[in-house]
Amino acid sequence: MTLRASLRPAFVLFAGCLLVLGLLYPLALTGIAGTTFPVQAHGSLMYDANGSVSGSALIAQPVTDPRYFHPRPSAVDYNAAGSGGSNLGPTNPVFLDQVNASIARLRTAGVTGPVPAELVMASASGLDPDLSVEAALVQVPLVAAARNRSVDEVRALVIAHQDADPMPFHPAYVNVNTLNQALDER
Repeated sequence: MTLRASLRPAFVLFAGCLLVLGLLYPLALTGIAGTTFPVQAHGSLMYDANGSVSGSALIAQPVTDPRYFHPRPSAVDYNAAGSGGSNLGPTNPVFLDQVNASIARLRTAGVTGPVPAELVMASASGLDPDLSVEAALVQVPLVAAARNRSVDEVRALVIAHQDADPMPFHPAYVNVNTLNQALDER
């Protein structure tokens, strides 16, 4: 058997696998996903009043305006290209300084009472758009004052936008991106 004859089956198998596994299979799965889960397959995009893409419901966005609910702090500055946590432990002085600075900012803004940990510590990905209902309710008086709305009206909006966690014994949560979009729509 010649070298050419022995390599021919390998090349035919390689070309067949490349065609099936590299092209046909991904196209089929993309088509099925786009048909079955159109919103999720296209990135759970959110649109503003003009119909322009304003972000994704899955990725937190930086918020500095007091008229909006603020997501968790981000160790990666909300950059989805490089998600990750800070890897600073609870006894690290840098971590403690960051937490204390976040608490001080919230106190300066007018938050009283206990501060939920998620308002001062980043998530593992640094991109989590979800807050517990408790953490959102802590921000209600601030957002209501900045928008000249009643606390009850803003609190009702938070309650209306809460989602139940599918895991048992987990608290309900609020997606800050969709909550802020709902604020703008009112």
